[in-house]
Amino acid sequence: MYILKNECLKIELHEKGAMLWSIKDADGNEYLWQGDEKYWANRAPNLFPYIGRMTEGKYTLQGQTYQMNIHGFARDMFFEAQQISDTHILFTIKNTEETYKQYPYQFLFTVSYILENNKLKIQYHVSNHDEKTMYFGVGAHPGFNVPFETNTVFEDYFLQFDSVSDAKRVEFSDDCFVSGEFTEFFLDDENSLPLRHGLFDYDAIVLTDMAQKVTLMSKKGHKGISVTYPGMKYLGLWHRPKTDAPYICIEPWSSLPSRKGIVEDLASQPSMLALKKGCEYNNQIVIELFDK
Repeated sequence: MYILKNECLKIELHEKGAMLWSIKDADGNEYLWQGDEKYWANRAPNLFPYIGRMTEGKYTLQGQTYQMNIHGFARDMFFEAQQISDTHILFTIKNTEETYKQYPYQFLFTVSYILENNKLKIQYHVSNHDEKTMYFGVGAHPGFNVPFETNTVFEDYFLQFDSVSDAKRVEFSDDCFVSGEFTEFFLDDENSLPLRHGLFDYDAIVLTDMAQKVTLMSKKGHKGISVTYPGMKYLGLWHRPKTDAPYICIEPWSSLPSRKGIVEDLASQPSMLALKKGCEYNNQIVIELFDK
């Protein structure tokens, strides 16, 4: 376990998956979901090189078929920690014989965490060390406690997008594959989504064309959590369906899962990122704790 700390935040991180393990403010209040198998045993996986499910758990590339589990393999790998200081740490993994069996690329994947005052910056860096174009997705899956203030309940909270937008919902099949349909997603006052457990009865809400910052806060409290994701095209919102789970995941994604009934060719799947040989990709998510 690794710890970053400044006058505003204390962050704990685990080398498996380079995963966020805890986010506490200066008073010791915990904001990150701490994992409970009754609802969801995870906390904040990093997603690479794929996001979501693959039809039949497989894909094709250059005429070959490969198997890959949901959300890719990075979340299950042990990262190497480097450049460690009180407010900065860098985690890396690279291709191995095992990764090559399911993802035929030579790569370097880096996740950096940087504390700046009341903000935690999560930076993703992908390097293509292969001779061919590399196709991938990258994203985050952090869960946040709801409620995170005393004398509040789940239904007191809402998500406030920082601007009015013509958000579209990416429609999914009952078994969580992309259907190919996009529908208008209406928000209260054009930029607010009140929380209720029933929102997630049919699994995740995945948006596109949405604002690039969202804030989780309560009508009764005075604290909030903002997540900013300017380089991510999609945003997933989720907790375990048909439960009273006391958390919500705010998930910025670069790409989407497989389409229903299609074993995707990775090179032609819509939304996948493409990185030419010798090139690099960078993206950043910022989590900010604040008092109103």
